[in-house]
Formats: sequence, C-alpha cells, structure tokens
Amino acid sequence: MEFGAGELVIFLDHQERSYLQRLHPEGRLQTHHGYVPHAEVIGREPGVALITSKGKELFVFRPTLVDFTMNMPRKSGIIYPKDTAYILLWADVRPGSRVVAGGVGSGALLLALARQVGPSGFVWGYDVRQDMLDFAARNLREFLGETGNLALSLRDVYERIDERQVDSVILDVPEPWRAVDQAALALRPGGVFVAYVPTIRQAESLTAALRGSNRFGLVETVEILVRNWHIRNRSVRPNHRMVGHTGFLTIARQIIRPEGQAPTEALETDPESVTETSPPNDQI
Repeated sequence: MEFGAGELVIFLDHQERSYLQRLHPEGRLQTHHGYVPHAEVIGREPGVALITSKGKELFVFRPTLVDFTMNMPRKSGIIYPKDTAYILLWADVRPGSRVVAGGVGSGALLLALARQVGPSGFVWGYDVRQDMLDFAARNLREFLGETGNLALSLRDVYERIDERQVDSVILDVPEPWRAVDQAALALRPGGVFVAYVPTIRQAESLTAALRGSNRFGLVETVEILVRNWHIRNRSVRPNHRMVGHTGFLTIARQIIRPEGQAPTEALETDPESVTETSPPNDQI
C-alpha cells in the first residue's frame, strides 16, 4: 500500500542512519547529504529508493517497532530491543496475556507489550511520576494510535499492585526487591516475574529477596550482549563496536508450596560447582 499524507515513515541511508518523520505534502527531510521533499514519497510504495538533492540514496519504509523505539523521543533511558525480545519470550507474553509493568519510562517496553498482548490482552503500567506517564502515552499514541488494551496509573508498585491473577509482572524500577511481595500477590500460580536493573548489585539484592521469599523459585539473572559482523567482500570480522551492557534481567517463577514446607534450594548443589563427567552417549 502506498504512503499517504500524515503517515509516519522512516528514511534510512546506506550507513543505516535513520530519520523518523510524519509525511506532509509541503514537508521535506533535510540532512547534511541533501534533502528529499515529502511529496516525492507520498504515493510511493515502502522500500522506495530516492535520491537527495546532493545525489545520495535514501530508502523509505514504514517504521518497524525497533525503528520507532530507537528513534522516538526520550525522557529517560529505555529498555533496548535486545532486552525487550528476551523479556517477551521469557515472560511468555502472547496474545491475551495480562501484564503489569512497573516503571514506564519513555514507553519502549510498553510499546512492545501492548502490541504483543493484542486486543484480547491487557497491560497495566505503573509509575510514580505523572510526567513520565504522559510522555510514554504520547509515544504510544504516535506509533500505535489509540489503544484499548492499556491503562496507565500514577501509583507506586512498592506499595500496592491492585491487579490479581496476571500472567507476568515486569519491573523497571530502582529497587525491585521492594515490590517482590506485591508481585507475588498479583501473579497467578506459575506466573513470571521479570526485572530489569542496570547494576549487578541491584540484581544481587533482588535475587536475595526472591530466594528469601516462599513464593518464588527458579531465579536466574542474565545479561544480553549483541555483536554485529562486518562482511564486505573478503573482509569478514566482528564489528569494532557492539551493543554491550545495557542491564541485567532477573527472572523468577511464581510457585505454590504446601503450608509449612520450606525451600530446599540452599541444600541443592550449585550447578557451577558440578564436576564435568563424560558426555551422554548421544553426544559422543
């Protein structure tokens, strides 16, 4: 379908520099490599290659979620796509899921959650700052339009989460260990708890709180690193720059223990301390 006036598009050059704009019949993209009038884009199909006033080639697409996330206005740091993808899979977010998100930031994770749960699911976003809620809401409207599967609340997840029987609780707050008890009340049996924190000390404190609770098990922390490769003719090597540390993800599952049954995790063997033995026959 051809581009129309008022539509959000992204311009990309050969170096993958990106320019996010909304088309206007009298508008134009201006770069140091020249300009392109929006009128040359309106009525064309996505993927069209255009030449700027200085002879440089640009491509025009409808923005993907990654395109928008990396180019949208920000009022805070965001959860990057590499971490968002892991969160969506490990939290098992799918059409129909019911999700509580604590700490909305600029709305990057909310965008992915609202789109992933679809019209049959629902996302509740909590934050202690009204300005952040308003900012995230604008970014959501810019990309998704009006959504009926999202509610934003000025509320502190440390003190109270009102929802019950949700499938996952996902936190991007400074002290997620303070929300462990509230998350346990909100989650359905077997639900997933995920928290994103920038430092390993925060992950350590959260892990201690989760393991000290009788309501969570299978606690693990991961860090996602992404390395692109340079492939040009006979030059094949890793890129000199990579998407390295952004944060740590701590994941746990809601569990139900019989009354009086204590966790036995402290008695179990640390997997890192197990001595390697011969591989199974099917791996020889």
